[in-house]
Amino acid sequence: MKTIHQVAQPTRSSGEPIIHETANVVNSRAGAWTSIGSSNKIIESVLGDYTYTMDDVTINYTEIGKYCSIASHVCINPVQHPMDRVTQHHMTYRRIDYGFVATDDESIFDWRRQNRVKIGHDVWIGHGAIIMKGVTIGTGAVVASGAIVTKDVEPYSIVAGVPAKPIKMRFPEEIREILLQIAWWEWPREMIEERFHELNDLDSFIEKYGHFG
Repeated sequence: MKTIHQVAQPTRSSGEPIIHETANVVNSRAGAWTSIGSSNKIIESVLGDYTYTMDDVTINYTEIGKYCSIASHVCINPVQHPMDRVTQHHMTYRRIDYGFVATDDESIFDWRRQNRVKIGHDVWIGHGAIIMKGVTIGTGAVVASGAIVTKDVEPYSIVAGVPAKPIKMRFPEEIREILLQIAWWEWPREMIEERFHELNDLDSFIEKYGHFG
């Protein structure tokens, strides 16, 4: 039996994004304290502060808020193929790779950039979930493992299935509205540090900060 050793994690003292050496990140931005896992492929996307991805995640043309948790093998905004052409194969637009012509068909890539996915703050996307093009996922939502999301998801709702459908809300409407008004994810780090332990107790948190909303 082969012994496997844990690889030491880089220090977090500076808050700089941590990007695994096997990740392929193209024309994208990552905020402070973010972490991008192994074998990720991220194209023309934005990851807000503290958001992290696990291994084998694909993200295309997406805007992701702060404090989001993205499990392994998630695919966000999978690319489309041109179904209206004689062939759907990418030789018709990745033409250089096949030696047909000297330029690629940029119109296809522009088409793919349309209908970006938008994900709010503090969203949890479970293992193997797929988020289709043009979808908006509200703050605080949960997408269950293996779900395929084809429609917008309300804030603080839990969706599951194929296609994904609402299962329940995480909190009553009054609590949801208060949390959205407090918008704790916009607090500066100094305030988060000061109130860090309060994030574990919903009732006392709402009682203490609800009137600030």
